[in-house]
Amino acid sequence: MKKIVVGISGASGVRLGLKFIRALPKEYEIFAIATDSAQIVSEKEENFKLLDNLDISECTASGSFGVDLMAVIPCSMNTLAKISCGIADNLLTRSAAVMIKEKKTLLLAPREMPYSAIDLENMHKLSLLNVIIAPPTAGFYANINALEDMENFFIGKWFDLLGISNSLYKRWSEK
Repeated sequence: MKKIVVGISGASGVRLGLKFIRALPKEYEIFAIATDSAQIVSEKEENFKLLDNLDISECTASGSFGVDLMAVIPCSMNTLAKISCGIADNLLTRSAAVMIKEKKTLLLAPREMPYSAIDLENMHKLSLLNVIIAPPTAGFYANINALEDMENFFIGKWFDLLGISNSLYKRWSEK
């Protein structure tokens, strides 16, 4: 069974993080981490373990635990900046630091706009470390007609980037 960490940071966009978790295939063991401002994640969900963001001794804080993938959806600019600067002051940022040092797949979905020059510099720095920067940006070719279609498009594109098979959105075709 593959292990995936799903971080949820910032209060705005928590719905996307939860939908991402719910859409993950059953063969993934899910470890969720929510920052203080995203604590509305329900512990009643049965398909993932909610870890304590303040407990730096949790399993995902060690490279030897063997996490395969990590996604932070949504990713606040504060969290992105901490990851960019190597600040590992909570479980979410420590887990991201482990993914970077272990050269494992890390995806960040920045949720704010517009981006400041500092935000762009941080994203550039992380992209040079092979961190995937993938904000929720709509593909207008996907015939998005409702909020759910748009959310499925985002999640499908994130799954694509993480190597997770899906049919959540209408793909580009020749016609």
